[in-house]
Amino acid sequence: MPNRTVFYVSDGTGITAETFGNSILAQFTAKPRHVRRPFIDTMEKAAHVVSEINATGEAEGKRPIVFITLANDDVRSILTSDHCKGMVMDMFKAFVEPLEHEFGMKSNHRVGRFSDAAKSQEYNDRIEAINFSLAHDDGQSAKNLQAADVILVGVSRSGKTPTSLYLAMQHGIKAANYPLIPEDFERDHLPSSLAPHKRKCFGLTIDPDRLSQIRNERRPGSKYAAIENCRYEVNAAEQMMKRSSIAWLSSTHKSIEEIATTILRDIRPDRLIY
Repeated sequence: MPNRTVFYVSDGTGITAETFGNSILAQFTAKPRHVRRPFIDTMEKAAHVVSEINATGEAEGKRPIVFITLANDDVRSILTSDHCKGMVMDMFKAFVEPLEHEFGMKSNHRVGRFSDAAKSQEYNDRIEAINFSLAHDDGQSAKNLQAADVILVGVSRSGKTPTSLYLAMQHGIKAANYPLIPEDFERDHLPSSLAPHKRKCFGLTIDPDRLSQIRNERRPGSKYAAIENCRYEVNAAEQMMKRSSIAWLSSTHKSIEEIATTILRDIRPDRLIY
């Protein structure tokens, strides 16, 4: 459906609307055009977006799909009025209002995930987790590993860094990551800095062919990227994790979200930010 447009309209960043909308649209093989309209927090801005939606529908001959997360009733009413010619999917109408009725209380109609980031402890905890993950990326530092919620281990380019940052950014998890290197395999045991924290370790592995492909994009023709070396490293890493009773999974065909969810399920951290 290249001639069909989906709008994501929000009074905040629009991440919630887009995440929800993309989850729904993933059930269809269609690939519509995406239009993001964040920070629509006044009636004037809302009216402008409605004009854009209507013009798009007229040009394409099909009404646009519109996912909205708008807390202000006056702003929301403009998008949900008959004047808007799009098919509007209102998350507040679908979820918040029924919950207000169920709980017997009004929601706070807060704009965005954090109403005031400077005063939000959850937000500050998440920033602290991001800083921790950056400081402990790729084995840069072994200091303060006792503060880590999880330590990802695996060969270089197996997906440790993006998974660590996703855990920090999305859930406030302090995730360190440590690359297993040939010297570790020669010693035939976990690095000494990881040994006291083995219960926090979670392993990532990867198909050697895929690993070789990824490494060749970074260092083409090198021993580092050679398929024989990749096979050796992956096998040695898996054997080491097996001997150390460290759970692991393959990142070859899994998304960062799937990997992170599996880790959270297994490590069951005491604190988790949503």
